[in-house]
Amino acid sequence: MRFAPSPTGDLHVGNIRTALFNWAYARHGGGTFVFRLEDTDRSRSTDEACAAAADTLRWLGLDWDEGPEVGGEYAPYRQSERAAIYAGVAAQLQETAAAYPCFCTPEEVEARRIVAGRATPGYDNHCRSLLPEQVAAYGAAGRRAALRMRMPAGETRFRDLIRGEVVFDNVTIPDFVVVRADGHPLYTLAVAVDDVLMQITHVLRGEDLLSSTPRQMAVYAALGVHPGDYPQFGHLPFVMGHDNQKLSKRNGEVSIAWYRREGFLPEAIVNYLALLGWSMPDEREMFTLAEMAATFDVDRVNRNPARFDVKKLEAINGDKIRALPPADFAYRLVEFLQGAGLVATPPTAAEAELVRAAAPLVQERCSRLTQAASMLGFLFLDDAHFYLDPQARAKVLSAEDAPAVLRAAGAALVTVEDWQAAGIEAALRSALVVELGLKPRFAFGPLRVAVTGSAVSPPLFESLALLGREATLARLRAAL
Repeated sequence: MRFAPSPTGDLHVGNIRTALFNWAYARHGGGTFVFRLEDTDRSRSTDEACAAAADTLRWLGLDWDEGPEVGGEYAPYRQSERAAIYAGVAAQLQETAAAYPCFCTPEEVEARRIVAGRATPGYDNHCRSLLPEQVAAYGAAGRRAALRMRMPAGETRFRDLIRGEVVFDNVTIPDFVVVRADGHPLYTLAVAVDDVLMQITHVLRGEDLLSSTPRQMAVYAALGVHPGDYPQFGHLPFVMGHDNQKLSKRNGEVSIAWYRREGFLPEAIVNYLALLGWSMPDEREMFTLAEMAATFDVDRVNRNPARFDVKKLEAINGDKIRALPPADFAYRLVEFLQGAGLVATPPTAAEAELVRAAAPLVQERCSRLTQAASMLGFLFLDDAHFYLDPQARAKVLSAEDAPAVLRAAGAALVTVEDWQAAGIEAALRSALVVELGLKPRFAFGPLRVAVTGSAVSPPLFESLALLGREATLARLRAAL
């Protein structure tokens, strides 16, 4: 199995679902998972994108057996580093007349289409039968030639692992370019050559690449590969957005890096993406990568498009967060507290202890790690940086009873000897609920906003215990 993205930007939802299914198929069958970078697009591929792709796979737990950083028998695994290999194959194809030089420019191809009255754009095989003297004349005129494959007559027939029997009439597929006029190979050549040389046996990929399969098979045939030794292809259905159009930036966030920044766990992302077109034999929706690999069967992949639902992903993420061991949850929170400028890198001993103590207050209450970091921010801000949410301040602290509540709360908290949640709760309930006769919502609302800065916070009394006596009283005075 191989996962071979083009490193032209962040890996997106569709990329990762493809990687996940290939990884699970390889792990289930005891095969080899190959990570390969198809960076023949020199104008868009970057080293940064290559490194980011590898980092994303590692973060998601999709380890590879061969590829960048790991090596392997068929290295290198970046197409930009395999140019000599492709040049040799291109020369072989031209020597055997499986490919031929083409001197046509796009403008010439289009002009001929208009003259011929053809409605469909595309190459017309104009240079397929050039005589040697014609080739020489083009060269003498300074024209540079691309290299085109001769698409064989007849049909291309194969059994897709997901879609079943697929047939293409080759007459609908023009001869295609495999090497540009500047000498650089195209995807259509590089992908087929790499599959052959790396002995790839199975490929799961998006259905947008289905139409390129006959072209790849034409290259396999020209290289002398027996049809029985071609890789077996399975074309995954599209992932659709909320508007039932193919998922894109227009109808939903597609970048995996965005979900990572927003506090989605890798366990949740792979779990949810697995459900987009596949299901466990027992139909349960919560499972681990190991459990998926143990039961993965390509026959259970649905051929119908899957709809991406970020709310469903967020629900799964919340379940995964709640299932984390407390120490693990606290560890993962640190990155987001650092990103918000609340915790040092690395955290001080005091900060690390405060995160450990505070994490249980929010673990059951958040569906993203960013929410947890936001809810705990008040614990890490000093007086100079602490602030009140303007809406909460206007709505809650402007209430008629708010000043009396804050004064009574301050007076009650001064008397608390053992600064723990139980003692704090007892003192405040006595002062605000019993003595002032307020309902808890009105009694504790102003206090919550004054101390945490927000109308929504972790449990109040536990929060005050962690914040400390001096900081709590100082914030009450400042609110007044």
